[in-house]
Amino acid sequence: MPITQATGTAYTTGPLEHGTVLVADTLLRPDGTHLPCPAAALVEGQVRRRGARTLRGPLREGPTSAAPPGAGAGPAVLLHVDEGEVAFGAAAYDDHGSTAARAAVEDWASAAGRPRTLLLAAPRSFCAGVERAVEIVERALEQRGAPVHVRKQIVHNRHVVAELERRGAVFVDELDAVPDGATVVFSAHGVSPTVRAEARRRGLDVIDATCPLVTKVHNEARRFAARGDTVVLVGHAGHEEVEGTLSQAPDRTVLVQTPEEAKRLRVQDAERVSYLTQTTLAVDETTEVIQALRARFPALRGPGSDDICYATTNRQEALARIAGEADLVLVVGSDNSSNSQRLVELARRHGTRAHLIDEARDIRPTWLEGVSTVGLTAGASAPHHLVEEVVAALAGLGPVTVTEHRTARETVRFTLPSQVRSP
Repeated sequence: MPITQATGTAYTTGPLEHGTVLVADTLLRPDGTHLPCPAAALVEGQVRRRGARTLRGPLREGPTSAAPPGAGAGPAVLLHVDEGEVAFGAAAYDDHGSTAARAAVEDWASAAGRPRTLLLAAPRSFCAGVERAVEIVERALEQRGAPVHVRKQIVHNRHVVAELERRGAVFVDELDAVPDGATVVFSAHGVSPTVRAEARRRGLDVIDATCPLVTKVHNEARRFAARGDTVVLVGHAGHEEVEGTLSQAPDRTVLVQTPEEAKRLRVQDAERVSYLTQTTLAVDETTEVIQALRARFPALRGPGSDDICYATTNRQEALARIAGEADLVLVVGSDNSSNSQRLVELARRHGTRAHLIDEARDIRPTWLEGVSTVGLTAGASAPHHLVEEVVAALAGLGPVTVTEHRTARETVRFTLPSQVRSP
């Protein structure tokens, strides 16, 4: 597919600070037409990885002699694909910025022009518990005004947290950072009884955004412990949900993370053992741990229904459907999102290269070398628009055929707490 590359033939439409690279979101052509640059996020990410600051804005094609006073010259690349044009470019004043801009443009030029197929897994992105938690904070801000304090991240996604911070939410690690009598929202991952008691003692206005499926696990932990069982929690140490569940009956609950740990586990009474699981685990790996527990404790009892949430299961099944067909899988989600991390691991178990990305800017040009089919999904805490931005950015490199593969339709909705319901 023909690619035309032009360097040194573009300039910014206004002043640009030294040390900053302007990444084109639009190319203004000499004939007066505007050419969108949907791959701008990809170029911007590569510029930042090369140590330069970035801005987005229009970049004008044409001889640098025509640049207005104070404008900066830099490289631009035009990619001619089929009957249309795909373009991206960058510009900078100083040597460091120009070097970063030119290298980033050239890096992505090498990955452009190749037709690709994009397989979208469905369901993907927000689940009902995440939608509920985010809406709780949004309504609290609307009804009470800023600031509204939130203990821990409301959900594990940095874009969600940053947007809520912009609107007036204040995220804190512990309640001692919340003023007496102030409003505090408990995150979707749940809290310990000690935290609830402290909030009551301090007279805090508590709005509980704990996912109802996590609350189910907490209730089971207390019920199993009350009947005299050792409660084995299958999960990942240090995760906020796991810490909250362990604290429901701390004297009778133990954490197991692997089949090997299950095989070595010792309890007071092997006839009185129950298990629970973190809601965001990989289904296949969790099954292995439970099988190991059953082999060691034949009388093992579990919950009446699976603790791994429907959304986690659905997203894993949807990705499993497409992972084997893809050359590369991209999972949209933050590093601290357990269900997103499990999706990456699942794709790799299918023998497919996979990467976790927070946004389109995180995609590297080297990942796309020799790739004709890309699988795309998102963890349950990642907003829908981030997936759409990835699709648009990849389409900015050349022709993309998008097909969605749906394995389930989700109709679950959770009721909001009474404190934030509309009158």
